[in-house]
Amino acid sequence: MPGKPGRVVVTGGAGFIGSHVADAFLADGATVLVIDDLSTGLEANVPAAAELQRVDIVDARQLREALDGFNPDVVCHLAAQASVTVSVERPEHDLEVNVRGTLIVCEAARAAGAPVVFASTGGAIYGNDAPLPTPESFPPAPLAPYGASKLAGEAYVATWGRLHGLPNVVLRLGNVYGPRQQPHGEAGVVAIFSNRLARGEQLVVYGFGEPTRDYVHVSDVARAFATAASAGRSGTFNVGTARETSVLELLEILQREAGTGVQPELMPLRPGELERSALDPSATERELGWRAEIAVEQGLPETFREFVPSA
Repeated sequence: MPGKPGRVVVTGGAGFIGSHVADAFLADGATVLVIDDLSTGLEANVPAAAELQRVDIVDARQLREALDGFNPDVVCHLAAQASVTVSVERPEHDLEVNVRGTLIVCEAARAAGAPVVFASTGGAIYGNDAPLPTPESFPPAPLAPYGASKLAGEAYVATWGRLHGLPNVVLRLGNVYGPRQQPHGEAGVVAIFSNRLARGEQLVVYGFGEPTRDYVHVSDVARAFATAASAGRSGTFNVGTARETSVLELLEILQREAGTGVQPELMPLRPGELERSALDPSATERELGWRAEIAVEQGLPETFREFVPSA
């Protein structure tokens, strides 16, 4: 950096977002190494043109060897424990992967002389009292261990950048959705709803359908990583649309595409979950030249159609 990196490591590159990030760099002509332990990611998600090494990011020796052998220009760090409810139930596991793992990635990248672009979170960091849309300057107030671990990871990424003179970047992502998102478990409401609507199954809506999120399409997010990696500058940037969409609004768009009229089961929010969220991306557009291009009215129906063949 600056300029398009020729050799890119993507940790978590077998996952939903990471595989799209790998695609984006390959499309720009880069050589890509995917680092993933395949504990939640799928080998089938890894682009054919990318190299895959099955490495757990908390294994410092293996990760260092992988990066040293590849000689990267940039490391995009997306490997994470990404569930809010799992973080509440297993905070020590969340700490191990998201904090210690990020420190190990920072050290391996530093040894390779490569900057880091780190996938953090928007809503889970800012908390319920943030102004909407929320700017990066608002003091973080996480509600769950997941947000706390991502905030700690941000601190290591930024500190290692200052300490070692590397243009490290933190990207605070909105609620990412799109193709390859897994419909299993409790994360990824768009994929869960789409899969169940396609199969004619019952839906459970938490927070009685009132919570809002800033839904940002995964292709826009992948482009944000490629843009940040080429910018040659440090900083923390929101990756979102500045728009709130409630769970019931999201479900209405999906049901319109599905041609269904399912009455969901309404339940209260689970511990650690946020009431409202929208991210202010104005600094990202001003300083990096990035902005979201795909509105939910376009992206949600396209995502639903990904699940129709499985019905």
